[in-house]
Amino acid sequence: MALSDRLELVNPSEIRKLFDLAQGIEGLISLGIGEPDFDTPEHIREYAKEALDRGMTHYGPNAGLPMLREAVAWKLKEQNGIEVDPKTQVMVTVGANQAFLMGLAAFLRDGEEVLIPSPMFVSYAPAVLLAGGKPVEVPTYEENDFRLSVEDLERHVTEKTRALIINTPNNPTGAVLKRKDLEEIADFAVEHDLMILSDEVYEHFVYDGVRNHSIASLDGTFERTITINGFSKTFAMTGWRLGFVAAPEWVIERMTRFQMYNATCPVTFAQYAAARALKDERSWRAVEEMRKEYDRRRNLVWKRLNEMGLPTVKPKGAFYIFPRVKETGLTDREFSELMLREARVAVVPGSAFGKAGEGYIRISYATAYEKLEEAMDRMEKVLREKKLV
Repeated sequence: MALSDRLELVNPSEIRKLFDLAQGIEGLISLGIGEPDFDTPEHIREYAKEALDRGMTHYGPNAGLPMLREAVAWKLKEQNGIEVDPKTQVMVTVGANQAFLMGLAAFLRDGEEVLIPSPMFVSYAPAVLLAGGKPVEVPTYEENDFRLSVEDLERHVTEKTRALIINTPNNPTGAVLKRKDLEEIADFAVEHDLMILSDEVYEHFVYDGVRNHSIASLDGTFERTITINGFSKTFAMTGWRLGFVAAPEWVIERMTRFQMYNATCPVTFAQYAAARALKDERSWRAVEEMRKEYDRRRNLVWKRLNEMGLPTVKPKGAFYIFPRVKETGLTDREFSELMLREARVAVVPGSAFGKAGEGYIRISYATAYEKLEEAMDRMEKVLREKKLV
């Protein structure tokens, strides 16, 4: 039986491979998976129970429940400065991840190129490949706090370039693009007639007075932008698998057609809970409490990493930090395997996030403060014993 050519182009996530290796290690502290350690706030869970009691267990519209699309439109206007028609320019997806493949499939032709800032989230390049395109890594640099610049993009754009992906706040580096960065990127997209996919799932987790901006809010940019967001990180709803997209009507129509034959529709009672959550002040108080705790953990990990001899840019957003391990003399994979074996701490090699990630590791600080302290102690002990710093 012949195998799918496109599936042969994509490999299992390096993050998952690492955690397969970690299975059975007693006392392991995992700093790898990017999942909030908080539970979904109780009032959101109660909304889901309410929906179940109301019998919301049937199919919903392919593009999502109208009440959730309306709530998303309200949120986008209030928080992001993006005005959309909830009937034609918003859809709900089965997690934000699904939106990349469906969004790319809406316009990408075979062989067309998509620029992706690197280090990059592990799903971007496979989504491009599965949609028939060619991912092109655009390196970002520690000296610029891993922020994407137009100069970086200009070195990689060609006549075949059709789109670019941006991710702010960024996974894995924690970089946050400034408004000026976005204005320049938007001008670049207009000049080269490119579509933009903007991943904003970490938008509420920013620090040091930094503000996150949505590129689709800039004049003339909405018509070429697919804004991708979700509830997994914001409301600690990872297992609920709910995302949402704002885009021009022609894109939403095509993505909805894809979803019709893919997942049919997102879970209806989960959508009801999300719609109610968006307009409940308790939800946003919970988000701010999470943000403050992530900030406390960020300061701890950044300080300890630098003290133990691993130079680290202080991230401005998300809940990841990206220390440099080149000075240890180990590759990022060797370093990760050493920490797994000797320190019983799971971290992700930076090369899992593209070529520009080589020589770095990603640490998620979405775990308890006390566990982070213990993990830093264990890592430093191994580094000192091995005389690697």
